[in-house]
Amino acid sequence: MWDRSPNKNATLIIAELGTGHGGEKRKARRLVDAAAGAGADCVKFQMVFADEILHPNTGLVPLPGGSIRLYDRFKALEMDVSFFSEMKSYVESKGLIFLCTPFGLKSARLVRELECSLMKIASPELNFDALLQRVAGFELPTLLSSGVSLLSDIERALDFFPKQDVCLLHCVTAYPAPAEDYNLRVLRSYAAVFGVSVGVSDHSLDPVLVPGLSVAMGASVIEKHFCLSREDEGLDDPVALPPADFLRMVAAIRSAESTGSERTIADFVSEYGRAKVDAILGDGVKRLAPAERANYERTNRSLHALHNIREGDSIGATDIAALRTEKILRPGLPPRFFDSIVGRIARVDIPSGEGIRFEDI
Repeated sequence: MWDRSPNKNATLIIAELGTGHGGEKRKARRLVDAAAGAGADCVKFQMVFADEILHPNTGLVPLPGGSIRLYDRFKALEMDVSFFSEMKSYVESKGLIFLCTPFGLKSARLVRELECSLMKIASPELNFDALLQRVAGFELPTLLSSGVSLLSDIERALDFFPKQDVCLLHCVTAYPAPAEDYNLRVLRSYAAVFGVSVGVSDHSLDPVLVPGLSVAMGASVIEKHFCLSREDEGLDDPVALPPADFLRMVAAIRSAESTGSERTIADFVSEYGRAKVDAILGDGVKRLAPAERANYERTNRSLHALHNIREGDSIGATDIAALRTEKILRPGLPPRFFDSIVGRIARVDIPSGEGIRFEDI
């Protein structure tokens, strides 16, 4: 089974910095220092190239800090690979694991060249076949986040990887995600059905409830957004944990490891009440959580026109891309249909940015 924690039999705790550094090396080092001091085992960055993720016509995207033109923000956050190389050295000098999420084939190649020991696929890319195939080819331990996904989506993604190389992270793609939406008994369902290690990428605001109960349900990895302050300007800072709260989370996780499942659950029931704990544990049946249902087929990848395609045009490989749809554009076909679309003739005009559907070709 997948076991990559630096502490034997301990949960791997990941501080997700994302792009909260804003491209500033000094702030990035401060974040790493604070994460190390708060008990993280691993620090995660994101290698962002806007054109790998969104179309320029995506428009405003609602985020914890308000609606913004996310494509433009991503363009501003594009960093040279030397930034990540320097951060990797700094993270490892602190005795921590460096992790960096790619979002497309270019960033995957660059992350691989950094010689990372782990890889991570974010939830919206769980259906991005070309990226899954590329990362699986690296033959590295890989975290697969499963927010805003159906059981069939997870099964398809897992087929790209040997079971022993994968940890499947349960996730609710909402910012913030209600703790009661987590249905943490699904971790045991995943482990039984798929035979893989499991963990949780937690977007809830409470530092203790979801992480502690996740360990009780068998999680070997907990990932949580990390910030210096929720008042900072990072995209995810409003839902991230500042150092003091992250330290509380680490203490709860380590306590759950040593206490065991039944005692941990009993302790939470005593403190928070049976109804709340049962709501968070759920029934173990995988379904889209209420908070993320509206994001399905929009946060995930689908095929979009990169420019205006006219009726009668032959669609080439450089005319389309697998991108996140978000709220404004219409969703297209899943990325697995890429090769089926290339070479087809457009039956109608397809505006730049719109999803490509079967009826369009």
